Amino acid sequence: MPGYLTKQEDIAITGAADLIIRSLLDKQQFSDPEGAAEALGISSAAWPLFGLLWPSGAQLAHRMASRPLRSGERVLEIGCGLALASLVCHRRGVDVTASDCHPLASAFLLENVRLNRMSPLKYRTGQWGADLTDTCADVQGRFDLIMGSDVLYERDARGSLANFLDRHAAESAQIWIVDPNRGNRSAFSKQMAALRFDVVEERLDHPALADVPAYKGRLLVYQRAPAVA
Repeated sequence: MPGYLTKQEDIAITGAADLIIRSLLDKQQFSDPEGAAEALGISSAAWPLFGLLWPSGAQLAHRMASRPLRSGERVLEIGCGLALASLVCHRRGVDVTASDCHPLASAFLLENVRLNRMSPLKYRTGQWGADLTDTCADVQGRFDLIMGSDVLYERDARGSLANFLDRHAAESAQIWIVDPNRGNRSAFSKQMAALRFDVVEERLDHPALADVPAYKGRLLVYQRAPAVA
C-alpha cells in the first residue's frame, strides 16, 4: 500500500480458525496525494481508523463464528473497516457483503482475503451520512442480517443510520450492533423503535484474561415488531 506502513498478524477468533490480517501500523498513517480524504471530508486523524483492529470488531467476529447458519440468508456488514466479522462469515459459507465508505477499505479486504486463501468476498461502498442525497448508492436490496461494530460513534439527529437499516432490512431481519458504550445507544434505539424495531441488549463485559484485553460494551439485537392490524 504506497504511502503507508502496515503490519500482519494472526488474529485468534473464538470458535473459528485464526485469521491472518494486514492492518495499518498505527494511527499515524495518512497519505492523501489525490485529495480523497479532503473530498470526503475525512480528517487526517480519522482517516487511518478504518485500517486498525478494534475490540468491538473482534467481539462481533467471535459472535458470528458461533451463530447458527441459516440456509439462503443474506448478510450485510456496515462500516466494516477490516471486516473481521465478514471474513469469519465468508469462511463459513455465508452469503455476506462487506461495506464501508473509506476508499481504501476494499483494497485491504482484497489483500486479507488473499492472505487467508479465500474466494472473492462481495464488497460495496456504503455510507449513510445525513448530508448525502443518496445514502448508500452501492448497497442494493434487503438483507436477513445486518451487522456492525462501533458504528454509533457520533450523534445522528436525523436518524440517517436507522433509516438506512430500515431500507435494507428484510421484514423478518435481525440487526446486530456491537457498541462499546459510546453514549449514543439510547437515542439510536429510540429512532429504531419509531421504525418498529424492538431491541434486546446483551452485556459483553469481561475482565482481562491472559492475552485477551478487558472489554465493556453491549450487543444490541434489533428485530422488527409485527405491524398492528
